[in-house]
Amino acid sequence: MNPECTIVVRSPADLIAVTPYLLGFHPADSLVVIGTQGRAVTFVGRHDLPPPGVDDSDAIATMVARQAAQSVSLLGFGPADPVNRLVSSLATALTRVGVQLRDQLRITAGRWWTLDCADPACCPPEGRPVPSPHSPIAATAVFQGQVALPNRQQLVSQVGPVEGDERRRMAAATAALNFRFGDGLPRTMMGRAGRNAVISAEKRHASGRSLTYDETALLGALLVGRTAFDFALNRIGDEPWQLRLWTETTRRVEVPYVPGPAALLGYAAWRVGLGPLARVALDRALNHDPYHHFAMILDRLLAAGISHEAVQDFEPPAGSMRRKAA
Repeated sequence: MNPECTIVVRSPADLIAVTPYLLGFHPADSLVVIGTQGRAVTFVGRHDLPPPGVDDSDAIATMVARQAAQSVSLLGFGPADPVNRLVSSLATALTRVGVQLRDQLRITAGRWWTLDCADPACCPPEGRPVPSPHSPIAATAVFQGQVALPNRQQLVSQVGPVEGDERRRMAAATAALNFRFGDGLPRTMMGRAGRNAVISAEKRHASGRSLTYDETALLGALLVGRTAFDFALNRIGDEPWQLRLWTETTRRVEVPYVPGPAALLGYAAWRVGLGPLARVALDRALNHDPYHHFAMILDRLLAAGISHEAVQDFEPPAGSMRRKAA
């Protein structure tokens, strides 16, 4: 969420209503952990419900403990048995590592239950209806510009390849670039031209415009080189147009050129606290190049639940581009 947004949560029902806006999509078959410091949300994590016989509680608890939240709430979305098992096991693991628990909730088939309450007067055994999508909390989130997509797959689609006429035009632009430079761009171009292409792309998107297909093809090809990639990485800030720039580039470029802009999109999203978007962008980068060094590093930071604020003076490591395993 945008850290400048203010949404007041007064009850477990309000917490359930705001969770999709914290994630950016409506979770399903998921455990969501929300950490708070005072009245502010400082950490939001989501984990798939594990298959039968698998218990990830200790690993999740270790990750959550690193966030140093004052207290955490656990929300399990999905069938009763797996959610109850995971929430109970994780609550025990969190208590063991000294994390204070606030809420333990299960959300199943449009109803919700408080799992650490056995008093039928306040926690009826039949549960309570999940808040309407038009609840005051949801309305406030939408008014403040927040979005909750119907499911995670739609978030994945937001970084997926363009199709139809856009795909054909992009393929033609890439083919023309390859024909022009044969086996690859000259080494003498990779430095200066890479920096110029990044600066030009930034200016274009900062003014609300897009690159041409030819410009996008060239930018994608230049980002294969370490000089252009590291230059772009060091210039990423918190401006909203950075997300638009790297999302558009990731979606447009042909498959061989996806890892660079996708890794940059992941970093831009991570910087502004959009963990789910960072996750799907990095998944796309690593799907096309499992050895993209910077994407691998950022992937580990996300897996450990480490926020951008917790990393001081983050710099691209030497050789931040692709490095094949021996």
